[in-house]
Amino acid sequence: MRPPRGRGFGRGGGGRGDGGGRGGGGGRGFGRVGDSGGRGGRGGRGGRTPRGRGGGRGGGGRGGMKGGSKVVVVPHKHDGVFIAKAKEDALCTKNMVPGESVYGEKRISVQNEDGTKVEYRVWNPFRSKLAAAVLGGVDNIWIAPGTRVLYLGGASGTTVSHVSDIVGPSPRYAILPFANQVILQTGLVYAVEFSHRSGRDLVNMAKKRTNVIPIIEDARHPARYRMLVGMVDVIFSDVAQPDQARILALNASYFLKNGGHFVISIKIITLIEVEIGEILDVILGIGLKLFEQANCIDSTMPAEAVFASEVEKLKADQFKPSEQVTLEPFERDHACVVGGYRMPKKQKGTS
Repeated sequence: MRPPRGRGFGRGGGGRGDGGGRGGGGGRGFGRVGDSGGRGGRGGRGGRTPRGRGGGRGGGGRGGMKGGSKVVVVPHKHDGVFIAKAKEDALCTKNMVPGESVYGEKRISVQNEDGTKVEYRVWNPFRSKLAAAVLGGVDNIWIAPGTRVLYLGGASGTTVSHVSDIVGPSPRYAILPFANQVILQTGLVYAVEFSHRSGRDLVNMAKKRTNVIPIIEDARHPARYRMLVGMVDVIFSDVAQPDQARILALNASYFLKNGGHFVISIKIITLIEVEIGEILDVILGIGLKLFEQANCIDSTMPAEAVFASEVEKLKADQFKPSEQVTLEPFERDHACVVGGYRMPKKQKGTS
């Protein structure tokens, strides 16, 4: 009889349990979200009986937390972000596509008082710099329901999907900056990614998320996609390139409304990364111009000096940084800078 899926059939005929060896009763996990398998399948690493090495270590597969009375979901101070309070608290967003995960993240289903169910997706700060910034204590990410966001460096769509959850599909009344007008605005995420390989994943993710517009282009050349992107409220930049401040400024000049905001993840590029990029560009001939002007971010300088240098570049391009947080311990050598763009000068009060 063929055992359930797992990592092999045990060591020999019987292995270490009655369920077919170390993986016979379910293996180390192929448990889908919400299954009862976890990393130990349905019977832990020792098979179906409790005699093996562990009694179902995962408990809930990659779905992990279960809702109901065990998990309480409360709003975070950032609109559209939530905290799932359980044995271990977790950051999460309301799933725009219930029943679907994007990168194998855990999902939490919670029943409301009226009997309806709401599904949330756990937001992993080790895989999302924006989540790391939220947990790092940033005061405002300026991304909320109804916001229009230009996301530079969308990669395969991990963080983009959570931003999609936050801005939501529903229209929301928004106040035009520095004008006495209120408009009905629908949240949108324009996600720009240069890599075609990551771009395929981004496009596939966007097929089920109608508020995500994937753009497979080089963020260094915003003129190439100027016909696809409207004016936005926020630009989030995670390009991790030495000229990242310049890339942000170029895109802001095209798409960021006056009085809008930016969030940029700054990374210190090491000399090893620069050399690897140059080797790939020369030997493979795939046009990886990721590390030109490598001296823009000097890895020999202290981290504080590097971040201060990038902030000065932003100020020179009409950005007004308002706060900076480090992304430790989730990301090494990273900081997140938040601020406004072409902010109006405060008028002095008349006597």
